[in-house]
Amino acid sequence: MRRIAIIVGAAVLLAACASGPEGNAWYQQGDANYDALKAAHDACAAKGGTYQVKQGGDPTHLGDYECVGAKSK
Repeated sequence: MRRIAIIVGAAVLLAACASGPEGNAWYQQGDANYDALKAAHDACAAKGGTYQVKQGGDPTHLGDYECVGAKSK
């Protein structure tokens, strides 16, 4: 019984660690390949912003980029 409780606790802990601040796992955003970055950059530029890696972010993960200085339309 104790072993099951430990396994369930570990599974819950690992699930919480895999989620980003928006509730999505980092890998659900996808890889930061050329096409994905170009599309995101163009969408950000259309709003007047610049698309860049977040402070301390991993440049290979698309979820670690942000649109800075964009104006809402």
